[in-house]
Amino acid sequence: MTVSILLIFLGLALVVFGADFLVDGASAIARRFGVSEFVIGLTIVGFGTSMPELVVSLTGAIEGNADISVGNVVGSNIMNVLLILGLTALITPIAISAQNIRRDIPVTLGVTLLMLGLGWTGGSLSRIEGLVFLLLFAGYIFWSFKTDKADAEEAPGKSRSLFMAILLVVGGLAALAVGGRLFVDNAVGFAHSVGVSDKFIAVTLLAGGTSLPELATCIVAAIKKRGQLALGNILGSNVFNILLILGISASITPLSFAGIKWVDAGILVLSMLLVAFSALTGRNNKVDRFDAALMLAAETAYLVWLGVNL
Repeated sequence: MTVSILLIFLGLALVVFGADFLVDGASAIARRFGVSEFVIGLTIVGFGTSMPELVVSLTGAIEGNADISVGNVVGSNIMNVLLILGLTALITPIAISAQNIRRDIPVTLGVTLLMLGLGWTGGSLSRIEGLVFLLLFAGYIFWSFKTDKADAEEAPGKSRSLFMAILLVVGGLAALAVGGRLFVDNAVGFAHSVGVSDKFIAVTLLAGGTSLPELATCIVAAIKKRGQLALGNILGSNVFNILLILGISASITPLSFAGIKWVDAGILVLSMLLVAFSALTGRNNKVDRFDAALMLAAETAYLVWLGVNL
């Protein structure tokens, strides 16, 4: 038990340091190439922190367990917005740019509705629909770079060589992956040893395990006053999860949506509507602490519902 506790703290330390390295390296790459921190968060950081979801979903698809692929993406996207963005905005409000309002928030909401519409209309995502998702993903990434404008008000940072910036990103992602796995595996083992139920472990530790990299990265980004990188990470991860991860998984095997209940779909759509609400209500175009409280309340209610209905 003592070893498990030490490994839990070691895992947390790796996650924190990994997030710090990743944010610094990604910000340095953005400055060097004149790309906005949002787009770097959307691409490099979003893809890197979505790797756990990619591994879980692909494994489920290859093994013929489509419920894992779809459920993992839906659960992670809900947690990304309601828990991770909520906690991040509670620490410091996250600014929303005009470009986020015109392009990124509508796209993320749109692909969410597209996924649910196709999944429920036909009962599953077909291989053809998976390929369409992959094409849409490529188009969105191209469009994001094509229309990107670096924000002159982004926080300044220490100048680093390109090699050092890449090293920080790669090292940060590796530390996040190893630290997250150490934390989840040993936290689950410790919880079992003290008699915690499998139901509670599934709803808390396992559900949050694949989102731990996003959580650490967004909180560190917020503390470092890099809110656009944090927002890019959240929206980017959600787009990656739907278009890339489900696209690849559905291309391998059709993905059934039978396990997705109306409450799951409703909370997923609500999460994106809350982000749109933050952008359009005229309160300085920020995800502020009031918005954060709404997000965290919705996440709490959803977790309670899951616990009752497992």
